[in-house]
Amino acid sequence: MGRLDFLYNTDLPHRAVSVYTYLYDRANKQGECWPAIPTIAKDLKLSPSTVRRAIKDLKKECLLETEQRYRTKGGKSSLLYKMQSK
Repeated sequence: MGRLDFLYNTDLPHRAVSVYTYLYDRANKQGECWPAIPTIAKDLKLSPSTVRRAIKDLKKECLLETEQRYRTKGGKSSLLYKMQSK
């Protein structure tokens, strides 16, 4: 059995499976990564809005948590993605 077999047994749309696999592949040992939405979209050949919908799908299924990160002067930085598994 593969580490992502549980993912293929869900009713998630293909966009969410693609984004989860992409983030999983880039996550560190703690299951965290922080690629920008435009980067994910470009790499997966999806639109940024499709990536955002996929992230929303994954959060709804409790497979992904996001945390907004901020720069030292208070401006927004990238999102921190925390991978969850079932």
